[in-house]
Amino acid sequence: MLAQQLINALSLGSVYALFALGFTLVFGVLGVINLSHGAIFMLGSYIALLLIDKLAMPLYLALLCAMLATGCIGALVDYLVLRPLRKRNAPHLAPMIATIGVAIMFTNLAQGLFGAENQRFQAGVIPEESLNFGALHVTALQIGIIAISFVLMLALLAVMRRTQIGRALRAIAESPKAAYLLGINVEGLFFLTSFAAAALGGAAGVLVGLSFNAISPFMGQPMLHKGIAVIILGGMGDIRGALIGGLFLGFAEVLTVAYLSSDFRDAVAFGLLFLILLIRPSGMFGKVLERKA
Repeated sequence: MLAQQLINALSLGSVYALFALGFTLVFGVLGVINLSHGAIFMLGSYIALLLIDKLAMPLYLALLCAMLATGCIGALVDYLVLRPLRKRNAPHLAPMIATIGVAIMFTNLAQGLFGAENQRFQAGVIPEESLNFGALHVTALQIGIIAISFVLMLALLAVMRRTQIGRALRAIAESPKAAYLLGINVEGLFFLTSFAAAALGGAAGVLVGLSFNAISPFMGQPMLHKGIAVIILGGMGDIRGALIGGLFLGFAEVLTVAYLSSDFRDAVAFGLLFLILLIRPSGMFGKVLERKA
């Protein structure tokens, strides 16, 4: 049934968009492709799992705490890894390589602490209620995932468009040096951006863990690949593009599995991405940058 597949696609695509939103936020403001974002996404799901299993914390509170914890991890990565490289005017590839090392460290740490096997939430943690509209079956978990994802995405858009902090972040994205001369606390906002982006990644990790009820140390790498695809599709550094690109990828994957085969899931999704970029290389909302001699 097409309507059922569209609901499934909306649930998956909203999580992709939420993950990519944090990814593109860091790139847009800091000008860095943070390849540790997938590992932070994975840590978010483990943190929520521990809080629920060990402390019997309610699901919504565990989600908030996981966001706070991953936000602090992201800010710490910025302070210990990215900030020293900025101060030394390191080449553009240096932060990317450094965050690869951070991602490997986090993945190995999770594997050492929790093992390589999939971990699952306890019975009763994931809501099992559902709504039925004829043949259409919508679970409470799907409604929650869609609602939480869109609330967080719309909140970020509102902050970026309607607040002084958002205007300062857009100024930094245009030119950090000019923003500094205007009296904007550039380093402080870099720190805040890393916190917010990692918190969004952690939230996406919890939602994916709940959706599939399977958490592993290696779950961040496939999501990282899809996050890169989404931000390229939407336009590097563009928040609207991350939102629409994530939904596009989710719909492409779910409809491929439903009407073709799960074997072609990634092939069709990334094939469509390739075709779109042939038509518009800068992405849906990206700007074409001219190089001057």
